[in-house]
Amino acid sequence: MSRKSKYTLDQKKWAVEQYLNGNLSAVEIAKKLNMTGKNGDHRVRDWALQYQSNRNMFLSTGLHNKHYSKKFKENIVQEYLSGKESLLTLANKYGIRSRETVRKWVSKYNSHIENWDYDPHPEVHMAKARRKTTQQERIEIVQYCLKYNKDYTQTAVKYNCSYQQVYSWTHKYLAKGEIGLTDKRGRHKKSEELTELELANHRIAELERQLKEEQTKNEFLKKLDQLERMCLPDSQNTDKPQ
Repeated sequence: MSRKSKYTLDQKKWAVEQYLNGNLSAVEIAKKLNMTGKNGDHRVRDWALQYQSNRNMFLSTGLHNKHYSKKFKENIVQEYLSGKESLLTLANKYGIRSRETVRKWVSKYNSHIENWDYDPHPEVHMAKARRKTTQQERIEIVQYCLKYNKDYTQTAVKYNCSYQQVYSWTHKYLAKGEIGLTDKRGRHKKSEELTELELANHRIAELERQLKEEQTKNEFLKKLDQLERMCLPDSQNTDKPQ
């Protein structure tokens, strides 16, 4: 999945140079870059620390999300919990673009939620084709998704369908249960399945159809009559003045 930073690499390099050389303060740099919010100066300081501790990581463009294994995440979390390193230090040390990423891993660990291997799989997000499935298949897919903490991406990869399909099926299942996964495309309810309101709406629609059909028929007959009168000889056209 592609990712574009709000600030260009040139802007970040300029900010770091100005800050480390003592030309401008972090607050002044944040103002010049139009950083909104209260933490613009903190971001400038973070850039400077990233540059100092891991210059190669800082200078990389980061056009795509990196892949982090489950084992890698566990090691980072344990290192943080040991109290030896801060979130920012760990992010800089291991080339992780944001300390917020590390914070999320720690938060998941403390909430007893597994940090799964991360692979963005852009193909499931971009997929337009909708794979045909049976209701039983959809139930299995949703149950797998719920079992693994609503990991829509990995579920889509496992069952060869799109992210949107998995997301939609899961929310329908949570709202209506298995009946919500019934494929109703191309199927019309039988009359005995309709509610009183649906039956009334059907009757109204049928009356409107009949009225429109009658109006169309009358307009046609009127135009036909006009054409016939225009084609009659003057002696037979009674509408013309004598």
